[in-house]
Amino acid sequence: MSWIINTLTSTIGRKVIMALTGLFLILFLAVHLAGNLQLLHNDGGEAFNKYSYFMAHNPLIQVVSKGNFFFIFLHIFVSITLYVRNKKARPIGYKVSAGSTNSTWSSRSMTLLGTFILVFILLHLYGYWFNLKFGEVAMTTVDGISMHNAYALVANSYQNPGIAGFYVFSMIILALHLWHGFASAFQSLGLNHPKYNGIISGLGKLYAIVVPALFAIIPILLYLKSLG
Repeated sequence: MSWIINTLTSTIGRKVIMALTGLFLILFLAVHLAGNLQLLHNDGGEAFNKYSYFMAHNPLIQVVSKGNFFFIFLHIFVSITLYVRNKKARPIGYKVSAGSTNSTWSSRSMTLLGTFILVFILLHLYGYWFNLKFGEVAMTTVDGISMHNAYALVANSYQNPGIAGFYVFSMIILALHLWHGFASAFQSLGLNHPKYNGIISGLGKLYAIVVPALFAIIPILLYLKSLG
């Protein structure tokens, strides 16, 4: 049992945890995007309200949701511990960053980008999940079922250009985080090979562009829709 603990608390073990939780969250983003795209249906919010109701009342989804929160905070916690360990191992920074000739700014700023994403997640949860759970949200009826009008909550919030703009900016930060994180996760798991590295890197960059862009287009379109 001790070897498991030693592995998980070692630098290599923590990088493996970072990679596994990161890949899980990447998969979650794709699923979450599929749900959020229901906001763009021209049906007065019916599709999104049905999706939100299903997510809130399906027992299996609730288990996965709680697991997702656990993985998010585990990913963040391990990231912080690795950052602190690296800083202690190299307390005096280099005048010129090591590997600066072949590394990107996003790869050298993963902790900073991740911190901003954490702030976004907390604000996002407060604005939507918390209000749906504890706030006064209007009710609607879909297929004879009374439910919270989650669509109205989201759509009304994006009428505020500040909120919509912050969401779009956050998706740019997410894209930068994914740009390096996707391929890095495979490398940490030892799943890198000269024959496949190019494919993995290409897929990672495509994902880092397409998924955040689709997330970002939602508040943009809803804001433009509010202008009439």
